[in-house]
Formats: sequence, structure tokens, C-alpha cells
Amino acid sequence: MAQDQLLKDLQRRMDGALEVLRKEFGGLRTGRASASLLEPVTVPAYGGTVPLTQVASVNVPEPRMITVQVWYRNVVKAVDKAIRESGLGLNPQTEGQVIRVPIPELNQERRRELTRVAAKYAEDARVAVRKVRQHGMESLRRLEKDGEISQDEHRKVEKDIQHLTDDHIKRIDETLAQKDKEILQV
Repeated sequence: MAQDQLLKDLQRRMDGALEVLRKEFGGLRTGRASASLLEPVTVPAYGGTVPLTQVASVNVPEPRMITVQVWYRNVVKAVDKAIRESGLGLNPQTEGQVIRVPIPELNQERRRELTRVAAKYAEDARVAVRKVRQHGMESLRRLEKDGEISQDEHRKVEKDIQHLTDDHIKRIDETLAQKDKEILQV
């Protein structure tokens, strides 16, 4: 019973690492407009720093254009500045309360750089999955030491944890290969 709960917890945490990777990949620019591209942008407003989505709505009307509809006039300049200084290489154009963000064409050098960033994100996700595996193995050893499971059960669950880890690492690699293909597509 305890080992089933342990496996479910490890599955949930490994799935979380994969989901974080997908979100990070969503923020990588591939030459096509995506609302998730502006997710990491934070805006100084209301006496603090808030995510862009709390002061504006983000839309993608065209494949190479993002529009940001700012809700309050007094934050338009702050949103424009936040997008410029986000490190995404974007040059927004303000028209009243609407900010248009054209997505420039990627050159080959920038594409290679993005594939390296994607590889780093994937490696971080692999490390996270391995840490979850390590935590699971320690919990398993503790269960056996406390007499809650037998040695045979320990070996079986250990194999299950390893299988779960291998499956998630494989899914991370597949996601990376898909993202690399998307980035390098000309």
C-alpha cells in the first residue's frame, strides 16, 4: 500500500518536471508568434512587480505578430519597457493602449543558440527527474528498514521506479527533439 502511494507521488512529481520543461519550451522563440512567449515578462505596476497577464491581455492575430491590450493607460509605458528589456529581442510598437510586438525572422546563428538553450532546459528537467528518483529510492530504503515492506517488494518497486524514470527521460528527449526540429525549421 505504501509503495503504491510512493509510486503515485513520484509519477506526479516527474510529470511536473516534464510540464515545467514544456512551459520553458513555450517561451523559446521559434520565429512564430505565441502568447506564451511573453509569459516570463513582469511589469512594475501597482507598487510591485506583476506578470504581464495581470495588466493586459495577450493575443496572436497573425503568425508573426503579438498584440498586447493593456487595460489601464497609466501602465502602457511600463509594459512597453518591460517587453523591450525582457531579453527576448523584441521591439514593441505602442498605439494607444494596444502594443504590437512583431516577431522578427530568426537567423541561423540565433537558431543554433536557441537549440543550446533548449538542450539546457532539457538537461535541467532530466536532473529534476533523477532527483525525484533518488528521493523515491531513499523513501523505499526507509520503508524496508522500518519493516513496512519486504526485500522482494523493495526490489520490485525499485525496478518500477527505474522504469518510471527511464520513461520520463525518454519523454524529455522526445520533447527536446521535437523542439529542436521546430527551431531549426527554415
